[in-house]
Formats: sequence, C-alpha cells, structure tokens
Amino acid sequence: MAVVKKKRSLDGHGTYSEAMRYVENAKECLKKAGKSGTYYSDTKYVKMAGNTLWNGVLVALAAKFPVKGRPDIIKYRQEVGKVNKSKLKVLNAGYELCHLAMGYDGHLHAETIRIAVKTAEELIEWASPD
Repeated sequence: MAVVKKKRSLDGHGTYSEAMRYVENAKECLKKAGKSGTYYSDTKYVKMAGNTLWNGVLVALAAKFPVKGRPDIIKYRQEVGKVNKSKLKVLNAGYELCHLAMGYDGHLHAETIRIAVKTAEELIEWASPD
C-alpha cells in the first residue's frame, strides 16, 4: 500500500510543491543517466540531477529563511544552526552530496545518489510548516 503524503505549502503559494517538483525533475534526469549495477553511466545527467536537487532545497530554504542577496550556504548554515543543530548536519550532508558530489563531481555511485535524494527530500519536508 503506497503512503500518500499530504502536499503542503511553505508560503501559501505552492513553494513546497515547487521544491518537490525539482526533486521529481532530478529523478527524471537520473533515469536518463542510465544505471548499470550499482553505478550510473552518464556523468552529465548525474550533474544535472545534483544541481536540480540542490536548487529544490534552496527554494525551500529561501521560503523558511529569507536572506538578502543570493542564496549562500554560509547564510543558511547560520540560520539553520540557530533553529536546529541536528538539521544543520542534514543541511551540510545535502550540500556535500547534492551540490558538490553530484553537481560538481558527477559522482556515479547509485547508493550515494539515493541518499542525496532522500536528504534533499528531508530538508524540503523540514522547511515546510507543521
């Protein structure tokens, strides 16, 4: 039996849905990357997926923590650290996995990518109001 999650809005204008749309787009990119065993085949699509995941996280964080100027990991680390130290660890993991390992390096290990997607989803879910 599939669990249906209630769609929530971060700001009353669909930001949660928008952030999760990035996650779904990243999953589509990963399908194009092709998987053989425990590794993806195409670095280009893994990089696209990683950057897309990270952008979804940024959409959610921007709604929860409006900061001046461009999104900046240092600013978000400060804001998240003030509110929840354990989520700061998740934010750091999401940044390293989605943005750096996938987005820049094109890391191909499927299990690492699975964890990156789950981490992005966790951050987006956390940024949603109760």
